[in-house]
Amino acid sequence: MSELKYRRVLLKLSGEALMGDRGFGIDPKVVNRIAEEIVEAYRLGIQIGVVVGGGNIFRGVSVAAQGGDRTTGDYMGMLGTVMNALAVRSAIDRLGVPAVVLSAIGIPALCETFTQRGAMEHLKANKVLVFAGGTGNPFFTTDSGAALRAAEIGCDALLKGTQVDGVYTADPKKDPTAKRYDRLSHQEVLSKNLQVMDAAAIALARDNKIPVVVFSVHENGAFVNVLLGKGVCTVIEG
Repeated sequence: MSELKYRRVLLKLSGEALMGDRGFGIDPKVVNRIAEEIVEAYRLGIQIGVVVGGGNIFRGVSVAAQGGDRTTGDYMGMLGTVMNALAVRSAIDRLGVPAVVLSAIGIPALCETFTQRGAMEHLKANKVLVFAGGTGNPFFTTDSGAALRAAEIGCDALLKGTQVDGVYTADPKKDPTAKRYDRLSHQEVLSKNLQVMDAAAIALARDNKIPVVVFSVHENGAFVNVLLGKGVCTVIEG
């Protein structure tokens, strides 16, 4: 077994990653596969936090684009992330690993409200943390929420599972000449305007010296391989 590259990580999943081949909602088979990979990493001794987006259920920016109220739309999107987080936690629980949902917006009947101190206590109790509600504020993405939570719980890296196996010069699904980067600095991502995460998330990771590792969430075993320093990915650091 290779030596672990990271000991405490934040895994960022888009809501779309949970859809599978569906056009909307949650595919239980996909959630179960992702949960199995999280549990495999957990059993290697890695402390794990997970942030899940809500785009498979609702996007606040789509409301604003049609003339609606962005603030209300973003809060509706936060509720979507709670639904996704509950699904991920339930799948992890079924595999015999303790997990807890911590939401940036208070919904005490469903999950705990996030506090940094509470999150650290759950880590000490050896639980997987599933963060919901983004930052708890409108006009911020769940990417920013992921970078914020990674900083708050002292993660060694932020791993972003995407549709492709790293950061490219252009969308490889649209441009066959697009080239994948093996390594980038946070500043290069910002200056080149590479759309891997929003600028606020990259800047927050940079300021807290947190590497961002981009890999394909659809490739079986990719999450654990990255944690072992293997597999195909783009590392953003320095």
